[in-house]
Amino acid sequence: MSVEREDAWAVGLLFSRSGPMGIPSSQHLRGATLAIEEINAAGGVLGRPLAAIEYDTRSDPALYRRYADRLLTEDAVSVMVGCCTSLSRKAVLPAIERRNGLLWYPDLYEGFEFSPNVIYTGAATNQNSVPLARHLFRRGARRFVLLGSDYVYPREANRVMRDLVERQGGTVLDEIYLPMAARDDAFDRLVDRVKALRPDAVFSTVVGDGIGRFLMRYADAGIDPADIPVASHNVTEAELIAIGRPECAGHITAAPYFGSIDTPANRAFTEAFRRRFGATTPISQYAASGYTAMRLFAAALALAGGMDTQRIIRSARGLELEAPHGRVTIDPENNHTWLTPRVGVWNGEDAFDIVWEAAQPVQPDPWLVSYGGVDDLVEAAASRG
Repeated sequence: MSVEREDAWAVGLLFSRSGPMGIPSSQHLRGATLAIEEINAAGGVLGRPLAAIEYDTRSDPALYRRYADRLLTEDAVSVMVGCCTSLSRKAVLPAIERRNGLLWYPDLYEGFEFSPNVIYTGAATNQNSVPLARHLFRRGARRFVLLGSDYVYPREANRVMRDLVERQGGTVLDEIYLPMAARDDAFDRLVDRVKALRPDAVFSTVVGDGIGRFLMRYADAGIDPADIPVASHNVTEAELIAIGRPECAGHITAAPYFGSIDTPANRAFTEAFRRRFGATTPISQYAASGYTAMRLFAAALALAGGMDTQRIIRSARGLELEAPHGRVTIDPENNHTWLTPRVGVWNGEDAFDIVWEAAQPVQPDPWLVSYGGVDDLVEAAASRG
């Protein structure tokens, strides 16, 4: 899309249609695009339409950096929704902060960051790692293997998971990292290692197209997820439907959104998404978070009355929205988002069965200030709502 009217509010979209992160990033892009179209169909923001200037970053952090600079200078666009992975967010952050731009970051991430020029609308670690660990311990898991792609998010998420496991008397049998461009034989060796160690669960922070390659080999090896599930934050409907293997039934994901959430808001979202992108197009947490980030931006823009980034940021703090995944609120203290944690188990076909959800949205705790035992942290966090 491009700016077609001089009076339009221009917003940048930085996502990848291709490359290793093409699946989740395309989901982000579809969600954000749907939100723009719905907002414009309802009259825009303050009577003016939103218009996106979109760049395909092809999963390359260098392109994220280049296009962020282009948006902020040549395109004179100060607000953007985008980035998929912490590598891409950290690539654009210096330009965003130097030029007083505003990034709406819709992806889950490892926490331990604050920028006054970023609104973080994806899950922080206390909203996915802690409920996931709690669920696995209640299933009886005590012996874990931690896997990941080799960059900041997997290493930090695995550090937190190791701490949660060891605090509860569990054991991490091994911690293994693969390059994001790992060869297929590396995944074969990884699966062989899991078979040899036979943990109670595998916590995976493998990202992008590595997810599909790993889970395909997991199924080929005959490892039953009922016996040794792969548990994650980031394995979604989009990857599992693309794999198309019934043997994946039983893998576990902790996330604030699943397409199977049965609420009026989510039913409306999924129906609109399928009308726009096709009845068989998967709907994942990435689609919902891209959609929600754009909706939150539009609401903050309306309150701010114009594209002054500091006024938009001030207007965003404390802002509430009824999103596909429930009520979300931008925390005024840290620019992260109150979300409702959930745990889902893949049904082997087309959806996650939600087996646990918090009673209400949980405050984001990106620095894990309230870091406690896996048996009480989620309830303590929920009680603050």
